[in-house]
This record gives sequence, C-alpha cells and structure tokens, in this order.
Amino acid sequence: MSGGVDSSVTAWLLKEQGYEVIGLFMKNWEDDDDSEYCSTRQDWLDAASVADLVGVDIEAVNFAAEYKDRVFADFLREYSAGRTPNPDVLCNAEIKFKAFLDHAMTLGADHIATGHYARVRVVQGPSGTRYQLLKALDHTKDQSYFLHRLNQAQLARTLFPLGEMTKNEVRRLAHALGLPNAAKKDSTGICFIGERPFREFLNRYLPTDPGPIVTPTGERVGTHRGLSFYTLGQRKGLGIGGVRGQQQADGTGPVWYTARKEMASNTLHVVQGHDHPWLLSQALQAGQVSWVDEQAPQGGAYAAKTRYRQADASCLLTAPPVDVAASVVHPSGAASADPDPARFLLTFAEPQWAVTPGQSAVLYDGDICLGGGIIL
Repeated sequence: MSGGVDSSVTAWLLKEQGYEVIGLFMKNWEDDDDSEYCSTRQDWLDAASVADLVGVDIEAVNFAAEYKDRVFADFLREYSAGRTPNPDVLCNAEIKFKAFLDHAMTLGADHIATGHYARVRVVQGPSGTRYQLLKALDHTKDQSYFLHRLNQAQLARTLFPLGEMTKNEVRRLAHALGLPNAAKKDSTGICFIGERPFREFLNRYLPTDPGPIVTPTGERVGTHRGLSFYTLGQRKGLGIGGVRGQQQADGTGPVWYTARKEMASNTLHVVQGHDHPWLLSQALQAGQVSWVDEQAPQGGAYAAKTRYRQADASCLLTAPPVDVAASVVHPSGAASADPDPARFLLTFAEPQWAVTPGQSAVLYDGDICLGGGIIL
C-alpha cells in the first residue's frame, strides 16, 4: 500500500473478495527523506489511514539498501554510459516483485497484490500451468510495459485486481468508500524517488562534462553540460536558439531536438524539426532480454512499444545478423557493453521516433505482453 488511490482500492477489493489482507508500505529512498520532493511521510500517513478505514493491518518495510544496490546503481551506470534507463522497469523486477515478494512469502502470504493496471491469465497447456501477462482493459492506463520482466514464478504469486477496471471507476469507488486519498493525484516521478527537477537531481550523482552542441552540418551552436544529462528527442533545456539564416521573421526557428550523443568526442548532435531523419529508426536491436514465458517467441509479426506512452507499432521480430559484434554501437553513439548474446531485432512497418538506448522495447501479441529487452 503506497498511500495512493490505486493500491488503496486494491486492498478494499481483495478484502471484499474474502482474502486475508495485510498491507505493506515500502520505503525505498532515504537520501533526502525530508526534502520537498520526497513524500514518504505523507504517503505513509495516507496508507495507514486507508488501512484503518478498510480494516486491515499494515506494516512498513525498508528496502532502501536493496533499491540502491539493485536499481539506483544501475540507473547511474546507464546514464554515465550515455544511455537513458527506465528505473520503473527495474524497480518492478527487483523490488516490488522480488524483495517485496520474498518478504511477503516469509510472512506466510500466498500472493502479493499491487495497484498496477495489468492482468494475469492462467493457461493450461501440454507443459502444465503457464501464466500470461495481459494489458489492462483500460488501455489508457495499462502498465504492462513496466512489468514485462516478470517471470512465471512471480506471476504465479501476483494479483492485479484493477486490471479489469478503468481509472475513472477506481476513483468513483474510492470516493464512494470515503477513502481519505480518493482525490490524491497520481505520482509521475521516478519510482520511489519522487517528482523533482531531474537535471538537478542527476547533478548530485553524476559529474558535469561540458562539450560542443553541433548541427548536422558541423556548426557549433552551444555547449552542453554533459551527455548524461540529455536524452534522444529532448527539446527543452538545450539552451540554444535559432541558427543564422534559419530564423523566421520573429527571430525564432524550428525547434531543436537532441538526435545523437557521440561519447568518444563528447559531442551532442542536434537537429531541427520533429521528423528529421536522424530522429527516425526503421529497426532496433535489444539485449538483456526477458521473456514472460521464459522462452523466446517465434519470429514473425507482432507489435511493440519503445516507450511507455506510445501506441503499439507493427513490427517483425527476428534474430540479429550472426556477424553483429558483441559490442554494438547505436546510431546515437551510445555503446552497449551487454555480454549477453541473447538479443532480438525489431523491424518496424513505420519508422519510430527517437528510439532511445537504455529504454525498453516491449513486444506484444494482441493483449498479451510477451516480454522485451533493453534497446542497444
């Protein structure tokens, strides 16, 4: 129970369904526990108030050490290497569905449940019982993208009571129940770290390393703070205006976007225009592969997401060419040091915008989330 409306309604639904429910509140960040951006104290008060109203016991558990070792350290390594990681994906795999699951099992629990918008389907087949991860019925809130690294053992122990509901239905139920957090806004910050000025936050952990910002013609138009602080497709915070000869009558020009990061020369490449060719990718490779069914799907036609808030994109799944070196350099300039030979190649029917190394490419067969990997 996070203190949010989703996990609160989840607890009520489970109790109504006859489960013996114990609430667990996870505290996973301690570096600036008293800052304006860390809402842990208020979240705990909200969770405890809901537990009291619903009539369930609640305890606080501290996974700050596990979070720092398993999630945050990787988060910083990826940014240092010029990639843009998705900490929510790793947090789910390592904390919510590993550390939290292990703790729940020591308490004698049969299952864990969260307020994620997703579904689990049990399938009986020749190889026995298997578990499929499905999109939520409310596709506008579906969170299967963040859950794609869950395996069979984790799904077998997991309940997603909100998977059949819309967000509006959850809010209406919370208000009808008189939950004290019924109107609480959804969190949009980094998993367990909260909502804060992101560049300022990174600056506390990563050194600045200024370098040139250049256009496709090689003209230098500014100086960046360090490649770690930028991501592909970024258009705010570049600190550059129009280029001579390209301004409009009011002195402005087309919007600038980060298009490539050249690590060897510490150069940030920018382009003008949302649909510049450097921002479009017809294919991608992914490593650190994780399949929900624990075996790779057959090659063929599927759909994929290369970022969370994106419509499914038609694609073809194949294996990478056998002559591809173990160390792949993405067109962005970010090198992959992934030693795992298990990779997949996605070729898209339509070019995809700002495909970003470090983010997850997640594969779907209709509503079934098959798994995915980290974009190289």
